[in-house]
Order: sequence, then C-alpha cells, then structure tokens
Amino acid sequence: MNIIKYIKYNKNRRIILEAWFFCLWYHCVVFHMPMKRLEKYLGVRDKESPRMVEKRDYYWAVRVSYEVNRIADQTPWESKCFVRALAARKILERRKVETTLYLGVGTQDDTRMIAHAWLRCGSFYVTGGTGKEYAMVAKFSN
Repeated sequence: MNIIKYIKYNKNRRIILEAWFFCLWYHCVVFHMPMKRLEKYLGVRDKESPRMVEKRDYYWAVRVSYEVNRIADQTPWESKCFVRALAARKILERRKVETTLYLGVGTQDDTRMIAHAWLRCGSFYVTGGTGKEYAMVAKFSN
C-alpha cells in the first residue's frame, strides 16, 4: 500500500496524520519515561467516563478507532496496545470526547504475566478490545 496515496485520498487524513504522530510520540515516551512519572499524565485515577455519550462522540470514537488501529499496524516501530490507547485517547481528547483508559494484567500460557491497555468511550471500546481476559489494575479518565 502506498501510504502517500492512502493519506491523499482518504477523508480522514487529519486523523491519519495525528495517529502517525501520536503513535511515534507515545512509542518514544513509553520506552523512555518511567511509569511512575508517566502516570501523572494519564488523567484522573480511579475515575470513569460516562457509559452513555452523545452520538457525536461515538462518531469520533469509531473513526479514530479504525484509523489508529490501521496506522499502528503499519508503523515501522512497534505500536502495541498501550501506545494505541494513548494515541487514540489524545486524538479524542483534542475533539473533547471523554474516554477511560484501563490498564490490566493477565497470564499467557499460565506461565508468564502480560500487561494490556484498552480504551473505552461510552459503551464502545476504541482500542484493545473489552479487556475481559485481564484483571484491571488501574483506570484513568480524562
């Protein structure tokens, strides 16, 4: 896929450019900043956004979800769940859409512990799925 043509002919070009930028930005931040320090920028701890939001918010959440997940799959660097959730959250925050970021842990093959992050807007899960397989350890609302 030619990324220039994809951006040029896509009506969501602004979201695509933001997704590229924020995936790169949060990739760098996550790997170079201690979690204790990063936690200050994640939002209000142990608070959730409303489960019902306006139709406009769902509209943005669906568009951002599609583009962030699509772009994150194409980045030359690794854009895993935490980077995707942070990028989508920032893009939605810029559009004044309330979200909740969840952090959880689970086990893989009953031998090693893995971390996971997912983002919710209203009743729609923007990135990371529903997180049902993980034990939630923290949540942050913007």
